Amino acid sequence: MEHHQPAGSTAASPWTVRTGLGYAELSVLELPPGGAHTVATGEREMLLVPLAGSAEVACGGEAHTLAGRAGVFDALTDFSYLPRRSEATITSARGGRFALPAAPATADLPFRYQGAGDVAVELRGAGACSRQVNNLAAAGGFGCDRLIVVEVLTPDGNWSSYPPHKHDEHTAAESELEEVYYFEIGGDGVGYHRVYGTPERPIDVLAEVRTGDVVLVPHGWHGPSIAAPGYPMYYLNVMAGPHPERAWRITDDPAYAWIRGRWADESTDPRLPMTGGGTCG
Repeated sequence: MEHHQPAGSTAASPWTVRTGLGYAELSVLELPPGGAHTVATGEREMLLVPLAGSAEVACGGEAHTLAGRAGVFDALTDFSYLPRRSEATITSARGGRFALPAAPATADLPFRYQGAGDVAVELRGAGACSRQVNNLAAAGGFGCDRLIVVEVLTPDGNWSSYPPHKHDEHTAAESELEEVYYFEIGGDGVGYHRVYGTPERPIDVLAEVRTGDVVLVPHGWHGPSIAAPGYPMYYLNVMAGPHPERAWRITDDPAYAWIRGRWADESTDPRLPMTGGGTCG
């Protein structure tokens, strides 16, 4: 398996991304103006998250209007929850790009809408480790069966997903979760992402990432995600695992965990938050 998947490498029209692991999956749908596509969820639950553009979503006799946004660096977005064993038709009058994170589900939850104003925004870290986390469907937040989805915005020159951490064991200290990273980089630039394992479970990724790239994390330490000077970084995180508990517990790499102790004496990057509520017009 290629853990770094460059933009276009998993594309099959109308999808620009079709990828995943055993539990965490991601597709990205590209629609032209006036375009429509019907998605069958099967045994998976999904979110429909506008990356750029707006859409109408019809499912089970109900419909939502997603105002969306011009792009991931412009605003927070609203989104829809698509239940397992359903079909949803997505129509975009102006065209757009839409992420569909997914995970196997066993519960039958309803088709639902979440407004951008209800998305909890967290400023995490400090100094050059400052970043913004948009908790679309974080554990303990918006209700899903297994799926966890967040967005992270990192100002140019900063590091996020740092210190390196893992969540690949089912213990009181960790949740066993696979993870998918989908990247967009401002200004058509580049960023960097690191994944590394243990002697028992090796993995080794050091990727130069561009808009549309994906990194799959089946296990192991992951981070940092590095935004190069001049090029802010966005990534969508999709997490899911084999256990029914929906939780996000992590263990920092002991070699780097000390860095958290510096944050109490550092200020949050004044460029944060990078986005607020809004629509794509």
